[in-house]
Amino acid sequence: MARRLVGAVPSARYLLGVVRLVNGAGTLLATRPFGKRLGVDVDASPALYYAFRLFGIRTVYSGAELIFGRGEHLRNAVAIAPIFHVSDTVTAVAALRGGHLPKKSAQTAVAISAFNVVLSLLAWQKPKRRVFGLPWQR
Repeated sequence: MARRLVGAVPSARYLLGVVRLVNGAGTLLATRPFGKRLGVDVDASPALYYAFRLFGIRTVYSGAELIFGRGEHLRNAVAIAPIFHVSDTVTAVAALRGGHLPKKSAQTAVAISAFNVVLSLLAWQKPKRRVFGLPWQR
C-alpha cells in the first residue's frame, strides 16, 4: 500500500516538467532578461551568463525527461528529481542569507525551488534498480 501512495500524484511530474521547461527555456533564450529579473547584470559578469546557460540546459533536459521519459529512464528521472530541487533550494537560501541577490529576487528563487521540491516529492517513486553508481552496476 505504501508503494501506491508514493508517486500517487502522476500529474505532479508533468507540472514539474513544465515548470522546468519554461524556466530552462527562459534562461537559455532570454539570459539577459532573466538575469535582470533576478537583479543581476549578466553583461557585467560573463561568468553569470555562462552559469545561467548551464542552469538552462540542465533544466530543459530534466524537464523533458519528466514529460517524455518512459520506463526505467522515467523512474530514474523521477527518483533523482528531489535532489535537483533540494540543492536548488539550498543554493537559493544561501544566496538570500549571503546577500548575493536582491532580497525579493532571492525570496522568489527560494519559493519557486521549494515548490519544486514539493512537486518532486509528490511525483517521487522508489526506483526499481540502483539509480546511482556505475552503469554496469545498475
